[in-house]
Amino acid sequence: MPEHLMGATEIAALLDVTRQRVQQLAKTDGFPRPYDVLAMGQIWLRSDIETWARETGRIE
Repeated sequence: MPEHLMGATEIAALLDVTRQRVQQLAKTDGFPRPYDVLAMGQIWLRSDIETWARETGRIE
């Protein structure tokens, strides 16, 4: 996957949570909207996820 995109597995690794937890978070208000949906699932822009994670205190 290109560096600027993330799937649930990559987000889980960044946040140190399970993929299932990522799917739960993706349904909450404030979580970035997916960039696109592929056969393998949703994908997000890395910049959107990193910004959200910093703003919510999940990463520094």
